[in-house]
Amino acid sequence: MQDSLFDDAAPLAPHRRELSDGAWLDVRAGWQSGADELFLALQRDVPWVEERRRMYERTLPVPRLLRYYGDGAALPHPALGAAMAELTELYWPDLREPFTSVGLCLYRDGADSVAWHGDTIGRGGTHDTIVAIVSLGATRPFLMRPRGGGASTRLTVGHGDLLAMGGSAQRTWEHAVPKVPHAGPRISVQFRASGVR
Repeated sequence: MQDSLFDDAAPLAPHRRELSDGAWLDVRAGWQSGADELFLALQRDVPWVEERRRMYERTLPVPRLLRYYGDGAALPHPALGAAMAELTELYWPDLREPFTSVGLCLYRDGADSVAWHGDTIGRGGTHDTIVAIVSLGATRPFLMRPRGGGASTRLTVGHGDLLAMGGSAQRTWEHAVPKVPHAGPRISVQFRASGVR
């Protein structure tokens, strides 16, 4: 396990970092138990979808594979339901509602990525919320910056780590997973409350 999720910080216990404008970031190294088995099962069993989106005046493939399980959907592995229940309990004092959906992204290699964005579809664009992400597989950089630009914070997110963005983070900050020269596969598991996407 790496010493720290923050490249520029001392080793961390479970830690919340206050950002700006009411946003915060919580990091917990090695949070997901059974991460090896869960990664292999999801990589093998999820019916991954390659979406295409209109970008830069062209329709292009999204540079990662996706799968979304909305409110009440049957999840592809029991560990996801257990993680959802545990995260609901952990973040109840902040969120005051349960996590109800799971989004999955499979980054096949270092060429797969996600550009700067906030999860602002639905209530995330107007209300404080929490997006909790469990990372499985290869270690990848995770970047955050204030919305509209500014200095970015670089985190190194590894196998089994939990990263939760809360408060106003989806409206006032952006996050990205950049391309890297070489990387093995990584699965991002995102837990959100109802009406947040």
